[in-house]
Amino acid sequence: MKKITRKKHLEMKIQSLLPHPKPKVGLEQYTTPSVIASDLIWNAYSFGDVENRNVLDLGCGTGIFAISSLLMGAKSSVGVDIDLDSINVANEFSNKLKLDNISFICEDICEFNTDDEINTIFQNPPFGSQKKAKKGQDLKFVKRACQFMPDVLYSFHMASTEEFLIDFFKDNNLNISHIFHYNFPIPKIYEFHNKEKQNVDVIVIRAVLD
Repeated sequence: MKKITRKKHLEMKIQSLLPHPKPKVGLEQYTTPSVIASDLIWNAYSFGDVENRNVLDLGCGTGIFAISSLLMGAKSSVGVDIDLDSINVANEFSNKLKLDNISFICEDICEFNTDDEINTIFQNPPFGSQKKAKKGQDLKFVKRACQFMPDVLYSFHMASTEEFLIDFFKDNNLNISHIFHYNFPIPKIYEFHNKEKQNVDVIVIRAVLD
């Protein structure tokens, strides 16, 4: 497939990607909107973090970052998620687009290993938007990402934890270069939701290993 060269074209291409087919509350699954994914990938592309790079999408869900990266010229792209239902959607969509050099693996990120060089990691982990959510899952993702020794990491988090995260990233030898702010819509998909949609302020931290 010919590389996409416009952000709007990328958004249009990925907006038909289906959300989590059976969202599981224990995994705090919320699908990243195409407008946010395309903006982040476009920024990463402008920094030289996508084209001809080996990309890893940790907790990939239905694969929006892995697929978007390949559409923007990534050398290879791998998505890893513990939820088989979501992995199946990712595979179906990437097959529909006839993408090469992309794979999706159903596995816990803590169990997944690879000998391949990883240049760029994207991850949208559970970031604790639920009152009863298990805290610290996003930090587990950050620590795991560091073990792959990527050149750069893009990681989603709650905006309210920004000050704490700056110190946490520094303590884990990660140098923050940019912080992107997004208004993340959470639809009514779980029984405890009492609003049709709630917007949550999130940040995406771009960091490089020291």
